[in-house]
Amino acid sequence: MEKPEIIMAPGPTPVPPQVYLAQGSPLVYHRGPGYGAVLREVTDNLKTILRTSNDLLIFASSGTGGLESAVANLFSPGDRVVVPVAGYFGERFAKIARAFHLDVRVIDYEWGQAVRAGDVSTALDEAPAKAVLMQQSETSTGVIHDVEAVGEVTRDRGVLLVADVVSSLGAVPLDSDGWGVDVAVGGSQKAFSATPGLAFVSVSDAAWAASKTATNPRFYFDWAAYKASYELKSPENPFTPAISLMLGLQVALRLHMEEGPPEVLSRHRILSEATKEGVRALGLDLFGEHPERAWAVTAVRAPEGVDGDELVAKVRADHRIILAPGQGPLKGKVFRIGHLGYYDMFDIIRCLAALELTLEEMGYPVKRGAAVAAAEGVFASR
Repeated sequence: MEKPEIIMAPGPTPVPPQVYLAQGSPLVYHRGPGYGAVLREVTDNLKTILRTSNDLLIFASSGTGGLESAVANLFSPGDRVVVPVAGYFGERFAKIARAFHLDVRVIDYEWGQAVRAGDVSTALDEAPAKAVLMQQSETSTGVIHDVEAVGEVTRDRGVLLVADVVSSLGAVPLDSDGWGVDVAVGGSQKAFSATPGLAFVSVSDAAWAASKTATNPRFYFDWAAYKASYELKSPENPFTPAISLMLGLQVALRLHMEEGPPEVLSRHRILSEATKEGVRALGLDLFGEHPERAWAVTAVRAPEGVDGDELVAKVRADHRIILAPGQGPLKGKVFRIGHLGYYDMFDIIRCLAALELTLEEMGYPVKRGAAVAAAEGVFASR
């Protein structure tokens, strides 16, 4: 019997059976107290994990829809925004802003570099801007950007900070209110290990004030419509929600809260450390600045003479484990191992064993068991 493939990419992540069971349960009516209770519980748990007291809105969309909602609701054509671009998803945020005819000031970085708060400060000093749009986790490179430091810059200048936390929330530390994040955009399919299809957005008072004067067109993603519907006696969505996905996310968040947010972060830190030590034990180089922060994704340089895309394809064909290839200018040069979400130490050990076997077959000199032993050493010490 052929076993299902194991996803070790940065998302969508494996889903616990309890979540699948919840999604297969009978629907609750979306205009009644049953769904209202689900929406309220999911909203409250997300706010706890985001560490925010701001309003939180939930959409049936990918995380990209949440990013588009921020651009649609906060700005008018011609508004200037600063967008640090250090990878594929930074480029995407800039493209969304341009699609809404914003004046986009890009800070370009080589892929693998981390955004520097000083560069953001300089860009804002050069010309006024309404907001900074950035990632916390740049999934294409594995790099975690310092949202806290950028938040200090934007607060000092009265500039909005919009943070894409899709692949970081629940996997790396985030303090939305403490760090001055006005809008945080997340998704269901990453560290929470729910299925894809839901996006959520936290909105500060300053962001609400900006939305009231913004003239960009919006309808489905109109924040005001979602806020008004949530404030009804029995909370609901303004449009038919993805009810089954909400039932799944409700259970996924319950599992997260039962484990405990600090414990979830600790687990991600240990999984990340074990993965990186295993990779180093094979003589491979990590990719990206500040790898010690990269608790969500480990990016690895493909060794000399090995094409990263071919390596990823062979690991999948031979061992039914899905790694992620490089994107954009990193295509063929790196591969990525996701360890955010529903993983434990044996998932990491199995992945590293498959990596060892595959590299050896591709002609790379491997000391069998080195990666596995290094990872086991991390787990044993923790």
